Amino acid sequence: MALLRVCGSSIFAFIIWRLIKRLRAPKSPLAHILGPKKEHWLKGNYHRIFQDGLRYNLDLVQQYGGAVKIYALLGQEQLYISDPLALHHIIVKEQNVYEETDMFIMGNRLIFGEGLIATLGEQHRKQRKMLNPVFSLANMRDLLPVIQPIADQLRTILNAKIPADGSVVEVNLLPWLSRGALEYICQAALGHSFNALDPTKENEYMEAIRTLAPSTLRLIFLRPFIPMIVRRFSLYWRNRMMDWMPSDALKNLRHVVNVMDTASKKIFTEKRAVLENEGFVGIAGNPMQGKDIMSIMLRANASSSNDDRLTDSELLGQMNTIIFAGFETTTSAICRILWILAEKQDVQARLRSAIRNAKRDYADAQGLSSPWEDVELPYDTLMGLPYLDAIVRETLRVYPPTSLLSRTARQASVLPLHQPIRSASGEMISSVHVPENTTLIISILASNHNKEIWGEDASEWRPERWLSPSGERLHLGDGEGNSTSGVSLGVKNGIKYPGVYGLMMTFLGGGRACIGFKFAEMEIKQVLTTLVPRIHFALPASTDRNGYVKEIYWKMNGLQVPVVRPPAGDNMTAQVPLDLRKVCEQDFVVNQPN
Repeated sequence: MALLRVCGSSIFAFIIWRLIKRLRAPKSPLAHILGPKKEHWLKGNYHRIFQDGLRYNLDLVQQYGGAVKIYALLGQEQLYISDPLALHHIIVKEQNVYEETDMFIMGNRLIFGEGLIATLGEQHRKQRKMLNPVFSLANMRDLLPVIQPIADQLRTILNAKIPADGSVVEVNLLPWLSRGALEYICQAALGHSFNALDPTKENEYMEAIRTLAPSTLRLIFLRPFIPMIVRRFSLYWRNRMMDWMPSDALKNLRHVVNVMDTASKKIFTEKRAVLENEGFVGIAGNPMQGKDIMSIMLRANASSSNDDRLTDSELLGQMNTIIFAGFETTTSAICRILWILAEKQDVQARLRSAIRNAKRDYADAQGLSSPWEDVELPYDTLMGLPYLDAIVRETLRVYPPTSLLSRTARQASVLPLHQPIRSASGEMISSVHVPENTTLIISILASNHNKEIWGEDASEWRPERWLSPSGERLHLGDGEGNSTSGVSLGVKNGIKYPGVYGLMMTFLGGGRACIGFKFAEMEIKQVLTTLVPRIHFALPASTDRNGYVKEIYWKMNGLQVPVVRPPAGDNMTAQVPLDLRKVCEQDFVVNQPN
């Protein structure tokens, strides 16, 4: 208990020191930037931004503009940025100045190891150079048919829950889509199956990955102390602190990390043995046959020069990073799309008809005799379906799985603004001086809802904005946007967001853009084209035992979390209950283009 008292005293002293430092500090360099008042002496405005904060985040930008002053933990002043020109400087032009925060880098390194999201500078650039070719279109084309059986298995499981007489059954889709996403990323990334879609074959690794995000979110207010603890205490003393801490969340996180580390090392050793003994022709009975991301990465690493080659610890870090990053966000996106389709029956019917037309056309062209529902579309056909693509893009724009990211200014800088903001003195300013060590919050959400860029209907989910009047896909930035306001899609007077995907900020941009966004997009589309032809989705019509209808509500808690509102639900448990039944002819639209 003495160690626990020492740890607690150290954190308390750190808090007091930070508070005194702020009280004695000269006038704030951000005093001229407007923003909401500090609401809590410890949490500032953070709890409003990160806890069910959809409306609060959008209102900030509506009231104050593209650069807002907010208060973080212990009253620290930060900048909340959504201005497109400012974000271009942060993530592209001056990305060497605006780096990930120490809290983010050190926290991720403790959990995942030395992967992409836990490194900076030259080490990060070297890792990205190695990984970029791994996620090439050629590799995605090879992966698609190999992972199709996972979507087929998911469809079979959901179909089995629907009564044979065609009646409706309510199913909570979240656990099944979560299991499917985990199996997708484990097979595609590691070439290894954890049998995630078989509930009788639970294992520690699968459970660890599924509980990692909730565990870290419960500890979000402890994350700012990570750099101080890492710098001031050795690994031995950090482990002792974890032993003595009374927090169940901390102990659970430690267990999760240990399980992930053990499993990753085992798989890594097996993969390396295959490379050395069989040249990655593939393990007998493994359908991946060396096409998985880890096998490709190990082959590339083995053939690289000594200067470019990654260490074993870096390779292990990529494994954990890719799995976690490709699991939570994809699950959220697929759940959101199916919920939207359940709410908008006309959209669901139009999408189903477009998929049927595409599969029939491909079957005719290839001379296939199998039922159209079972036809597997090749990569280029799947990715090129206009209405499916519009639905996926619009969902990822309006409802990005991750809404906020952080950066730290490693040196003093000046951020130019596309749209001037009003200062505290009342004058309009077109740039913001950013002092060294200032933390900036990148608002993906507010950027994707910017009315000047996306039109007055920016917050409305409307997939037609991505289509021409004839139903074809738009070439972004050509000035042909189909917005009700007449604004060019994603571009206004030459100004656009520096996003790597569809000119939106969902997958970020620059040197730290999401490296696996092509895989995520492919997985989402493959699952939809497999489930929608045979299964009809609707919002839950049945009531609970007290007669209350289940209303699904999406909380923005860093990640998007679907819950059921009271009184039918507890507003906390993540779930997506939808009504499922078999598809009938009335569930299609006649003469529907792709």
